[in-house]
Amino acid sequence: MKLFDLGFEPEEVLVHPRQQAAQADLVPLIERVRACRSPQDGYELQQDLRRHILEVEDDRNAFSQAVKRMRVGKAPQAGAPEPQSGLDLFDMETWILEREVCERVARQFRSIGDALAWRAFNHDRRYILALCRNAPSGIMAGKVGLKAELETVERHWRNDGQFALLHDLTNCLRIGDITVWQDDGPHTYEIKTNDRYRSPVQEQRIETAYEAIRTGSALPGDNPNERLQDIDTPLLTHMELLHVATQRASRDGIFAAKVPGSRALIAIDLHGVISQGWTSEEFGQRLARQWNAARRRARIGDEPDSNIHATSLDNVSRDPLRVPWGVYPIHPVAAARLIGDVMTVVVETSGPSLAADLTARGIPAQWVRPPGTGDLVAGEVVMELRSQAEWRAPNGLTAKLSRTLQLRPSEMDRYLIELMDLDCWAAGIRHLLLSPDTSDRPWPVFRDEGQTWL
Repeated sequence: MKLFDLGFEPEEVLVHPRQQAAQADLVPLIERVRACRSPQDGYELQQDLRRHILEVEDDRNAFSQAVKRMRVGKAPQAGAPEPQSGLDLFDMETWILEREVCERVARQFRSIGDALAWRAFNHDRRYILALCRNAPSGIMAGKVGLKAELETVERHWRNDGQFALLHDLTNCLRIGDITVWQDDGPHTYEIKTNDRYRSPVQEQRIETAYEAIRTGSALPGDNPNERLQDIDTPLLTHMELLHVATQRASRDGIFAAKVPGSRALIAIDLHGVISQGWTSEEFGQRLARQWNAARRRARIGDEPDSNIHATSLDNVSRDPLRVPWGVYPIHPVAAARLIGDVMTVVVETSGPSLAADLTARGIPAQWVRPPGTGDLVAGEVVMELRSQAEWRAPNGLTAKLSRTLQLRPSEMDRYLIELMDLDCWAAGIRHLLLSPDTSDRPWPVFRDEGQTWL
């Protein structure tokens, strides 16, 4: 967690005036995302969201400049915004805290942009999976070319009444600069002030992304085996449990429970914890007792070195593959608290137990990640799944299909944090294993996701 890795205490971050002001702003923004029904709704929300992000990024840039000056023995530049923390103005750590809180709050607002993108694409994960495959765009404030992008957004709205989403307001849309919803569907464009600077490579990535969505061809990137894979199974989750967990944690401080599919969930709400009046020692004891009890009920507590988890803590708008909290079917206040880390959710599983669950469902699975190897690393293989099928062809010959799928952290994260139903997840894996059209690196997309997300 970046701020805490830098040595700042959670209290310094969560009680910071800028963080608290953002919490108050997030709730109505989430409500407006959910209420979007027309291009005008989207346009007006985007205008307000852009204002929020530019304000905080302008301050971030100024605090960053002040830190650079202080590192060489100079005073902060004239006109630098005053730190809001109330800490020592002559201590460089005060200014570093302000800079990092700004970075954090900007991500929180971008999570609203992510929710707006999911909403605009009608919660069709294929567009997110295809258009997220670039490096993040970076800071919008002071960006060369922003004026041209804004003019394009305005032109589509004023001339044609079309909603054009600025990708810089999101973390999940990284290919192209804007997406416009036209009569025949969404179109993504690269915007340049001068045609001489137009990038054929980036325009090709846009075309590749849409071709992947239309035909199932290779996704943008260096691996031609990475392809979208439609799963003919409706997405099923345990979202009702997340709703209960967030409500109970806001009241009781801590809520822990078993989740079907060898998982345990814990939700911790700062406001709920404060209302209980616990000492630090009492909080630690209650947390350990409830969490360990949930692990035991889930039968994942015997070999903790083989457990892995997914957490909400300080993860908002870092991973473009994650569904934004703003579209989860939970109360807008709970969503805002998760975005701002006022509430934290952790979902944990035992790798060997999960492999046993899949094997019991007819999918031979082996957990291959060594125990006690620390945090998951992108791209590492954690589980292998195998299948072998045979059938008689019309010419009398017997055809056999043997396949091994390797499960990686992105899919494990989805199973955990989205609380996917185990039988639904197993059905998707079975589909991938048995379909002759499955690529070596499939990205599964289940049916009817719009019925899960708001």
